[in-house]
Amino acid sequence: AALALGIPCGGWCPKGRKAEDGAIPERYPVAETESAAYEERTRLNVGDADATLILASGLLYGGTGLTAETAEAEGRPLLVADPFSAPDPKAVADWLAENRARVLNVAGPRESTAPGIYKSALDFINALMAIIERQS
Repeated sequence: AALALGIPCGGWCPKGRKAEDGAIPERYPVAETESAAYEERTRLNVGDADATLILASGLLYGGTGLTAETAEAEGRPLLVADPFSAPDPKAVADWLAENRARVLNVAGPRESTAPGIYKSALDFINALMAIIERQS
């Protein structure tokens, strides 16, 4: 969503640009961690952000659960929204403003474990960014 909207983006990925479906394409501006462990990527992404938004439905587990645990342990602002239940992007924009978040870590489960999450999350982020742009 950020790339399509021309919003600066980045973050961390495991060494080797490792992803579930192969290597992350070079067009995604992410830096590789020193290890291939997803946990290192998660901790760095949370630590480098002003706030973390998790887009997920139901119980948080795996890397998504670790993201929430890391944000809470580090005292970082954390918000979980279910993109399948039509969350209010204005409320999230307000939360970002209240927390003075300039760098946002967006996380959530993989499409393979949460079918439909990609489109729902993309639609939500696009709606959120439209509101933030109007507020600027």
